[in-house]
Order: sequence, then C-alpha cells, then structure tokens
Amino acid sequence: MQSNLAKSLYLGLAALSLGAVATVSTTAQAASKAKIVSSKTLKTDATKRNVQPNGKNALYSKPGTVKGAKTVASKNTMKKLASSKKSADYFRAYYQKTTNKGSVYYKIVSMDGKYRGYIYGGKKAGTFAGGIKKASTTKSAKMPANTTVYFAKPGKSGVTWSAPKYTQYKATKSVKDTTDYANDVLTVQSAIKKSREGSTYYYVTDATNSNVNGWVYAKGVTSTKPADATFNDATDVKVNFATTDGKTVATGTLTGLTDAAGKVSTAKGTAVGASATSAANNDWGKALLVGTGYKYSRSDSVNLTALKNAKTGDTITLSVAPNAAKSTKVDFYATSGTADLSQAATPLTAYKTGTKAASDTVVFPAASDFSGIEGQTFAASDVMTYLNGASLGTLYTPNYTKAGGSTQYFTTYKLSSALNGTYGSTTKAFYVGTETAGVSPAAATTATTTTYFANSDAK
Repeated sequence: MQSNLAKSLYLGLAALSLGAVATVSTTAQAASKAKIVSSKTLKTDATKRNVQPNGKNALYSKPGTVKGAKTVASKNTMKKLASSKKSADYFRAYYQKTTNKGSVYYKIVSMDGKYRGYIYGGKKAGTFAGGIKKASTTKSAKMPANTTVYFAKPGKSGVTWSAPKYTQYKATKSVKDTTDYANDVLTVQSAIKKSREGSTYYYVTDATNSNVNGWVYAKGVTSTKPADATFNDATDVKVNFATTDGKTVATGTLTGLTDAAGKVSTAKGTAVGASATSAANNDWGKALLVGTGYKYSRSDSVNLTALKNAKTGDTITLSVAPNAAKSTKVDFYATSGTADLSQAATPLTAYKTGTKAASDTVVFPAASDFSGIEGQTFAASDVMTYLNGASLGTLYTPNYTKAGGSTQYFTTYKLSSALNGTYGSTTKAFYVGTETAGVSPAAATTATTTTYFANSDAK
C-alpha cells in the first residue's frame, strides 16, 4: 500500500512538474512577442505614399510580430501583387506603428480596397522598406498633336477623373455624365500614362464650362468635331485666327448669334455684328489659341471691324500676334527610375559655394536658358534635348561625408525623363542618382546661380 501511495505521489509530482514547465514555456513565448511603442497617422502628401509590395513579407491584421496578428494576404499573394500588371494592385500607406524591437509596420490598403492590413516596413520610420517600396503609378506621356478635342462618346463612359482610376486611392469621377457637354471644346493641358497598363490619359479643361475638367482616357476624346455640332450658316460665323502674313494658326466658330433685335438668327446673311463682338472676347480667343504661342485681342482695330461686319454664314479672319520669347524655369528632381514624375521624386538643390554639400546639392554649369514663344507647347523630348545640349544631362554633387565618418562621397545624377509643357511655365526634369566613394568631378567646378533653375533656394 505504501508502495502504491509512493507511486501515486511520484506520478502526481511528475505531472505537476510537466504542467509547470508548460506554463513557464507559454509565458516565455508570450513575453517574446513584440509590443507597439509608437503609433501615428501618416500626414505627408497622400500622393507620395503610394507603395507596392515586393513579395518579401505577408500582410497581417496587426503588425506581424505582435500577439494576435493574423494573415490577411500570404507572402505568396503579396508576391503576385508585386508583379501585377494592374493599377488596382498598388497600395496606399496611411498609418505607421513601431515595435519595441525597432521594427516599423505600415498599414496599407490596395487601390481597389480589396486588401487592407499591416506590412513590415523596415527599421527606419518614415521610409518604405522591408516588404514594400515607393510606387510611381503614372509616368509622362506624349501630348497629342491636336490639343483641341471633344468627348468621343458623350454619356456615362469616358468621363473625367480626379486621377486616372486606381493610380490614386479613392480617385473619383469629376464629371459622371458628359452628355450635356457633347459639343464643348476641350483643351488638353497635360498627358500621362499608367505605369502598369500603359494606357494614356489627358488632363482636359473646358472654357465654356469650368466645372468640366479632369483626367480622361485618351480614347475617350477625339479631335473630330461632333456631327451634331456642325456649322449652322443661319446662326454661326466661322473664324480663322491668322498672322499678319496670312498664316492661319487656329480656327473657331461663333455660334447661336443674334440679330439687331436680339433674336437668334434664322437666315444666312443676317447681320450679327454686335452679337459676334460680344461673344468673341479675349477669354474665348485665349482658349482657342492654347499651345499655339499666339495671342488675340478683341480691341485690335482690325478685329473690331471684322466682328462688326460679321454676317451669319460668313468666315471672318481675326488677327493674332506672336507672344514674345520667354525663358522656362526647370525644377530638377531625383527619382528612383524613369517613372514619374512628381509622385516619387525629391527636389535637387543648387549647391552654393562655401556651404556644406549633401547628396541632393548639385553643381550646375553655366548654360543658356530654355526658352521659346510664350504659351507655345513643347514636348518632354525638347526639354531633354536642351538639357543634354547644355551639359545638364549629367550632374554631380561636391564631396560630402556621412554622419560619424570621414570617407568622401559624391552622387552622380543622370537625366532620365522630363515633362511636356508650355514655354513660360515651370517644367520638371528627373534624374537617377548613383552614390560613389572618391573625388567628385564637381570639386573643381564653380557653382553658379542659374536663371533656368526653378528650385532657387540654394543650400
């Protein structure tokens, strides 16, 4: 009996001992889990927080090393999203958490809202690393040869957006139905294309209805005037804008003109001088001359005479004058690739002799201005041709050191892309930088204050 009692006591103690070990082990595992020590909402420009996964980390309901974190999207799923050809699979980062182990996690949401959760973002707050990297959702595109366009199929498709769909989180339709604007003249102001799909979008404005603007799919507009907006010789007057030597630079139509009694004309040949003069104001002419480099003035005596004598069905000629040549300022930016533009780029600054150099302070050689007829359009390729020809295709920083070190570094910036624009308005050029240890080629170069440099706050 004593033997059985001893055995029972021994087995009981053994079970208790195993239970204690299990309890200690569980407690130790719980203690090893990371804890959140910092949380904050990201408040930097939202368009600069577009990211894409690289497939190295999964997406979790909480920071991955925190107790209770569940997988939202596996590492394999994130890898597929990383190589996706759809803009919908880009993400927007909007919240940041840091653990007591120094790991940074970002809360991100896919552009289509399908995936939302936390992903490892490296060890440095404010920097997208680890399982994600910055994304350029759009890149520059060529402007159309004709910047005067119309909605190709007025209605609820081919409408304008605040940004091309899924290139920005919660991009919205600016105009949901274009039916009422079927005959409006639209002006293309800029062009971009989706980085993944490659589809081109134009930013358009409407001189007749200022609320009609935004990004529209390139195939959603046409340079062909709508059939139902054809010339009506009983109410309209055609207009040719011409230079003093007779060169026509643009055309337009004055529509729905009224007779001397203030009633809409009903017959060809009706005198509509007062109505035509009132309609052909400077803003009307400016909208039709966008991108030509010419200006129109209603008060010009030749123009006033032509308008005063206008009759329905006529074609009249209005005189225009060339704008003066004007310098175009250039903003210089560092980017991680040939993609755009202003979303994933940081400004480069002109180095000022005698000040401390850094990886973003470049030396600019003396060069002539980038100039042309004010208001005339230029292509991105024109900017790049100018920069390369002016020895601005490759830029260098002076030597600099890093915190706590004595090694001399310099960064070489190579021109990668530029923007379309109009002469007289600031444009942008983008460079990819490579850091090197050694003596900078800019060491013996005199820093200059450049007239073409728009980032004028030199360091």
